[in-house]
Amino acid sequence: MAGKFEVKKASNGQFYFHLKASNGQVILASEQYKEKRSALGGIESVRKNAPLDNRYERKTAKNDQPYFVLKAANGEIIGQSETYSSAAAMENGIESVKKNAPDATVDDQTA
Repeated sequence: MAGKFEVKKASNGQFYFHLKASNGQVILASEQYKEKRSALGGIESVRKNAPLDNRYERKTAKNDQPYFVLKAANGEIIGQSETYSSAAAMENGIESVKKNAPDATVDDQTA
């Protein structure tokens, strides 16, 4: 099973998506968008930018756990990971996004 994007509607009426790996684990979460079409555009941006290593910014959370953000060519953040227990686990997460995002299907759960 390949990865998939799940498009959802938040309780405030805005839209967001998660990229899930083939094991069902969320590997990237988007911000919230006012319109569904903007969330779908975010998915296309993830697909385009995911294979490019220079689009990933590796960060450290306040609790000292590593995480990453994926940025578009204009520097805007298009997705963020969970926090990881180690830098190696974070790198595995990045590799999973690179592998899963380009061909992931879209599961629209807002209908």
